[in-house]
This record gives sequence, structure tokens and C-alpha cells, in this order.
Amino acid sequence: MIFTTKKAESFDTEKDLTAPERHILQKLFLWKSMASSIEEFRKKKEEALRKGWNNSGPIPEGKALRSITEDLEQRVADRLREEKKGGGLSP
Repeated sequence: MIFTTKKAESFDTEKDLTAPERHILQKLFLWKSMASSIEEFRKKKEEALRKGWNNSGPIPEGKALRSITEDLEQRVADRLREEKKGGGLSP
């Protein structure tokens, strides 16, 4: 999958991330739409990095994953701002 950030950085998750990082990213895609705050999203990211893939232990956050998760944080903030402005969930 190619992921392009708002800063126009493109990453090929198959080439730029390790298998454990891809696993964590899958979880973070889910939390991007579920987190009720930036803090909750960050907590889930740190928890996933600490536990690793199938509880294998800590996963170092590479540069590509860091860039992607920073972008996801911004998208969480955008979603929360829109929800607050609109008074609820977006369709």
C-alpha cells in the first residue's frame, strides 16, 4: 500500500516498513477513526510499540513509521475538530 502524508511524503508500506511496523500501522488506522483524543491515539501507538507484534516485545519506530504516525495524529486532530464543529460524527 502506498501512503501519502499531508506533507506529500509517500511511503510504500511493503518496502518502507518492517512486518511488525505494518501490523502496528493496521491497528493505528483503526484508532485513527476511534480515538476520542490525540492523547488516546498516542497512548495506543506507544502501547502497540511497547507490546510489539503478537506480544513479541518492543518495536523500534523507524523514520517512515514516525512520519506516517505523525500524519495520522494530524488526521485525528482534524476529525475531532470537525466532529466538535459539527456536533457529532461525520457521515
